Amino acid sequence: MTHEQNPPESKPKSSADTVLPSLVHPSHTHRDGTGHGHVHSEESLKAIMNRLARVEGHVRGIKVMVQEGRPCPDVLIQIAAVRGALDRVARLILDEHLSECITRAAEEGTIEVELQELKAALDRFLG
Repeated sequence: MTHEQNPPESKPKSSADTVLPSLVHPSHTHRDGTGHGHVHSEESLKAIMNRLARVEGHVRGIKVMVQEGRPCPDVLIQIAAVRGALDRVARLILDEHLSECITRAAEEGTIEVELQELKAALDRFLG
């Protein structure tokens, strides 16, 4: 491990716009060209963004550990904690998608498209 200092990273102006655009913007378009309103509750968005901010801080802490030459097992334990935290964020997003988007798609008659996209996303996520 090195003790070199990295230049400070620039932060995005709005992490909400860069991290979860499908949760922030009021609509989106599917790969087949169809679209629908994609509105999520402010409470849900806030919970997801708060968890992501904590994960981001935790990752910065891991970078400091590496820069300081902390023992590799300690760093690996912290990486495992970040993985767990990201899994919890993914569960929140999936729960929100199932309760909001899938329900809306069923009501609008676009359930097949929504389910195909969910399956593709889960294949990549679990892959």
